Amino acid sequence: MELQEGFSMSDETQNSSFFFQLKSCCLELLDLLHQPKKQSCALSQLLVLLRSSTSEAIQPLFDYTLFPLLLLLDAAVDCRSVQKRNSEEKSAILFAKNNVSDAVSEGVLQCLEELLTKCCLGSVNQMTVVLKTLTHGAMLSPSEAAEEFRGGVVKCFRTLISNIILCSDTSCSCKESFSRPPLLDIEDLKCSTVEHLEHHSYPKECLIAFLQSECASAAVGHWLSILLNIAETESSRGLRGSAKIRIEALLTLRVLVAKVGTPDALAFFLPGVVSKLARVLNVSKSMISGAAGSTEATDHAIRGLAEFLMTVLQDDSGTRDPHALVNSLPGFLSHENESPQSFMEELRHLHVKAEDRIPNPANESCVNAVIVIGELLEKQSPNISGGLGPLHVKRTRDWLEKTSVNVNSLLSNLFPHICVHPSKRIRRGLLSAVHGLLSKCSCILKESRLILLECLCYLVCDDSKDVSIPAQDFLGFLFSSNGKYVIEDDLAEIFNRLLEKLPKLVLGCEESLALASAQQLLAVIYYSGPQLVYNHLLCSPIKAAKLFDVFSLCLSEESVFAGSLGKLVVSRPSSTGYLHSLAELKVGSIKSVDQYPVINASTSDISNMRTLVQEIQYSEGQTYENYELPRMPPWFESVGSHKLYEALVGILRLVGLSLISVRSNEVPLSKVIEIPLDNLRKLVSEIRSKEYNRESWESWYTRTHSGQLLRQAGTAACILNEMLFGMSDQAINLFEKIFHKSGAKLEEKQKSYATSFGQPCQVQYHAADGSLWRTNGAENMKQHVIGCVGTILHEYIAPEIWDLPVIHETSLFLSGWKSESINKHFFHDVAALHQEMAFSQLVLIEGIGIFNMTLGEHFASSGFLCSSLYLLLENLMCSNSDVKHASDVVLRLISSTSGCSSVGHLVMLNSDYVIDSLCHQLRHLDLNPHVPDVLSAMLSCVGVTHKILPLLEEPMRSVSMELEILGRHQHPELTIHFLKAVVQIVKAAKHEAHLLPAQAESFLAYVNREASDVKKELGRDTICAGEPDNCAFFDDLDENMEQWESILLKLNDKKRYRRIVASIAISCLTAVTPLVASEKEPICLIALNIIEDGIATLEKVEEAFRLEKETKEGIEEVASLCSFYNLKDILDAADDGTDENRLLPAMNKIWPYLVVCVRNRIPVPVRRCAEVISNVVKICGGNFFSRRFHNDGSHIWKLLCSSPFKRKPNLSDEKGPILPYRSTSHTLEDPVSESSNLKTQIAVLHMIAELSQDKNSASALVLVFKKVSGIVVGIACSGVTGLWDASIDALSGLASIDPDLIWLLLADVYYSLKEGDMQPPNSIFPHLGEILPLPMSSKDYLYVQYGGQSYGFDLHFLSVENAFKKLYPEMFVILAQH
Repeated sequence: MELQEGFSMSDETQNSSFFFQLKSCCLELLDLLHQPKKQSCALSQLLVLLRSSTSEAIQPLFDYTLFPLLLLLDAAVDCRSVQKRNSEEKSAILFAKNNVSDAVSEGVLQCLEELLTKCCLGSVNQMTVVLKTLTHGAMLSPSEAAEEFRGGVVKCFRTLISNIILCSDTSCSCKESFSRPPLLDIEDLKCSTVEHLEHHSYPKECLIAFLQSECASAAVGHWLSILLNIAETESSRGLRGSAKIRIEALLTLRVLVAKVGTPDALAFFLPGVVSKLARVLNVSKSMISGAAGSTEATDHAIRGLAEFLMTVLQDDSGTRDPHALVNSLPGFLSHENESPQSFMEELRHLHVKAEDRIPNPANESCVNAVIVIGELLEKQSPNISGGLGPLHVKRTRDWLEKTSVNVNSLLSNLFPHICVHPSKRIRRGLLSAVHGLLSKCSCILKESRLILLECLCYLVCDDSKDVSIPAQDFLGFLFSSNGKYVIEDDLAEIFNRLLEKLPKLVLGCEESLALASAQQLLAVIYYSGPQLVYNHLLCSPIKAAKLFDVFSLCLSEESVFAGSLGKLVVSRPSSTGYLHSLAELKVGSIKSVDQYPVINASTSDISNMRTLVQEIQYSEGQTYENYELPRMPPWFESVGSHKLYEALVGILRLVGLSLISVRSNEVPLSKVIEIPLDNLRKLVSEIRSKEYNRESWESWYTRTHSGQLLRQAGTAACILNEMLFGMSDQAINLFEKIFHKSGAKLEEKQKSYATSFGQPCQVQYHAADGSLWRTNGAENMKQHVIGCVGTILHEYIAPEIWDLPVIHETSLFLSGWKSESINKHFFHDVAALHQEMAFSQLVLIEGIGIFNMTLGEHFASSGFLCSSLYLLLENLMCSNSDVKHASDVVLRLISSTSGCSSVGHLVMLNSDYVIDSLCHQLRHLDLNPHVPDVLSAMLSCVGVTHKILPLLEEPMRSVSMELEILGRHQHPELTIHFLKAVVQIVKAAKHEAHLLPAQAESFLAYVNREASDVKKELGRDTICAGEPDNCAFFDDLDENMEQWESILLKLNDKKRYRRIVASIAISCLTAVTPLVASEKEPICLIALNIIEDGIATLEKVEEAFRLEKETKEGIEEVASLCSFYNLKDILDAADDGTDENRLLPAMNKIWPYLVVCVRNRIPVPVRRCAEVISNVVKICGGNFFSRRFHNDGSHIWKLLCSSPFKRKPNLSDEKGPILPYRSTSHTLEDPVSESSNLKTQIAVLHMIAELSQDKNSASALVLVFKKVSGIVVGIACSGVTGLWDASIDALSGLASIDPDLIWLLLADVYYSLKEGDMQPPNSIFPHLGEILPLPMSSKDYLYVQYGGQSYGFDLHFLSVENAFKKLYPEMFVILAQH
């Protein structure tokens, strides 16, 4: 007891202390009312006191605290209101005297908001008084009150409405209202302030029931109008408008609607509220800044609109006529305008009222409140009650039907645009609105169900997971519930409607609407299942053809000219013919030139058209991580975005998947694919007709339907690719990622949806987890799919399609046309046709990769790999970089699927098929002109030439025949292509040849070790010959015989492989040797490279042969010692003696052509020829070339006989024979630039230096040493500075052969130029003039007598001195060594 008394005393003391503080603040506020300019801190103290106190402490003193605050707020409103100032009741002087400052006004509002937060209104009178003051404040315009003041008034009103709690009467109508807005976002939960009022006692009067009654309809309607006008006013102010006030007004509107919460109380205001909110949403579509562009305000408007419709048009109250029962009851006709709840109360207490007629205080307060609010509305808004009667409508069935029609019209205009709004929050608000309307109003708003479901289907595919996941959950819930209506019928109707309007939207100007429609259709198909697709699209060939027509329009290249005017301007060239527009310049900086080879060409610009073509170079080993299959075709970039394409092809993938998912499918896949394949067959037939009529491509270009056939074929291939990809596991996984659902998560969501609106439902799992699209039971369809892929692939690899030219050759094109008949538009059209050809081939190649992804390992086992591998290798050398890139990617994809580590491994496993195809087509080059490209691609890009080298002997023989004179004459355009293939073959042979000596040496060491062991065993057995039991070697004679036979077999294998390498090298050399003399620079250079690699290959082959010969001798010795007669027979049979010497005979045939190459005097080939001569002489040895340099070297030395800066007139009449197949465009009189001549002479001097410095090749210059030395000394002593370094290197090398001669040649020139300064060092030495007589003229110099007369190399003393100083120490060292 004492403890309880202590607690009570403490509470009383605390309450008394709080009251004194509160009293002091209130008195100060009353004083402040009379002296508004007085500096006072009472408001701040009161605010702190209210915030630090509990609700239980403030509630008893609510009226005491509220009184001074309302007085100050009234004064603040009155002094700001223009209407009050101009009224006759008060003078302007009084207003000026009692002017309440902004700081005081805002402090009052803060205190009032905190007070209303902590305390509950207990009666209607209290609420009426507060509402009157707040109404005056809320009606102030922005010019009358500051932003903080107006926002504070709205916050106070929201706090007042939010803190109204339910009464204790369980039958009261307040139970029908919401404690807070039903669609309140998680972020806005802080706005709900009723949680801390749960422990308060119930109010004496039910304030919610008062708000729901007709007595308060005027006040509710007035506040709805005020809040909407505040939001509209801030929006109309533009950037000056306050987004915070607009947000607060719309949120307060939602709270008010939730508190009222009954259809009858709000039905009268539905047209005005809905139209105002619709205006808010319409304004937000075009505004991105200011109060009108606030995303949070728009979000509240969407949710508020849905909440209002949910309240007024909810299904459970809308299916009955609320006044039918009342009007039918006798004795109650006078209460026609009362609410149903009041009638129920009156019926329950009917006997009480009959006995006791004591007036109810609550009724009196209601009457008083109505009188006060009515007076207020008469003064402020006289139009509201001006003859309109009661603010109530009868919610009859006709009214509901008309209202639902109008609401459907409004939602159809608003919601599709909100779906594509860029703000995630707004789309999330739309999802909540759709969720609420479908859950609460699906029956009454049956006309709007379709548009709501369309919006939901679009949000299912939203980019943001915060939007898409809840949308998917709710759509899955709709499918899994046995609720109010059958959603499948609605989705079927949506499906037909969306499919019909899809082409118009894609070809229209609004891409966002097209994207929305495509994503809606995708979601409808996915959640409805494959049966919907079959019933509406695939049940007959006619409907299937209609489907392909729709998607042909959506995906076709013809739609490049559709869309907005900006796209059309960008896609067309400038009208001026020479000046690009800004839009074209921007596009040109992004697009590659390959895509638009001819942008703006005139007849005069034809010669420069090659400069517009660029090819993308891809480095070796590039992984192409950004290249995914399937991907958007290039032409669709001008139609729409990647997102639009993904949505469209997602539909096609589901269509393809439905063909194998529906078991009772009467229209099989084989019949469906025939529809798009017909477009490919038309193109093939057209090309065959062109070839049969021997029509040129230029003539074919002029046909009006050629481009249309190409576009239709490319689009058909794209459709087939996507449909087949839809049958793959990757597509199913992709859909599961898009519609990311899991069973456990779905079950939880469905349970929450089933009880969120108080209506339980039975949960059944339908299509939300994608189980309808699983094809586990359709394994029997695999063979059917494989057969269909074979049919499609047969059309894809038709040779007619791959004969289409993808690069525009201007020179060949102009040869068949007169320049007068060509204009820039024609060139642009032809270039567009080539571009479309490349696009079509690109889609076909990607289709092969997609088929491989769909079939997996069955792609190779069904024979599709063999039929398509050759085509992919061929396009690795395509002139179009995009096609080349796609071929590389598809080859890598197939390699990965087939379990190969690389493309080379894949080709090696299928090399027999590839080589057989090559050999077959090499015999018919007229029909297969692309064979050299395939061979080059396989050898260069794939990189497995050395692994399939033995298989290349037969193709090499065919290539050699084509590189002979007759072959080159028949197919001159294929020469370079064949040479590129030969380059790769000889490189592979060189690679293998460099490995042969090391392998042969290792095998020789092994044989020597084994032979040594045999000799040791034989020696031991000889010593133990008297003891037969110890002769172990002869006991194991059979085993030793088998061991040596296996060694011999290995030797024969190595010999056989060496001969193959040598044979291929000889074939390459034989094929290209005559081409060294070609006057065509590219051909000559490639041939020289092949000669160099071929000679290096033969060198290593002969080195391996010598090691094998030693190995063979070791085996023969063992066979003789051990009497292995069978081994000797095998050795004799294997020794044919045909490969002892290949290098020098080959070089003997090549040398004359190298001389001809030098005589052609083409600068670049001559320089390369000098390098080749230097290398082959080092390999073959100088002795072999000494006689050849003596006989043919004059053609080389002639290159050094004239200065590059002075031309010597050609007086000789020497002319080579003119053959009928040899072009005569190049002659010796053709001018050559000085720099080219200088580089050629430097190359020859380097050749001399390298030959003379190498001991193995120095002997080649023995017979021509004096002549070469004289020529080089003349160059070194001249004033041609560009040749000085190279000539000094050559002299240094020549000095290593005979330093005396070089010394004399230099000394002769040097001392003759310094005749007066040279004295003998001693009397015993003769004068230099006695040893070297002074030359009488320039012809008397020793270097001229040895090397011959040169032209343009005049002596320069400084050069002579520098040469002498440079070479003196080197010669001194060489002489000392000698």
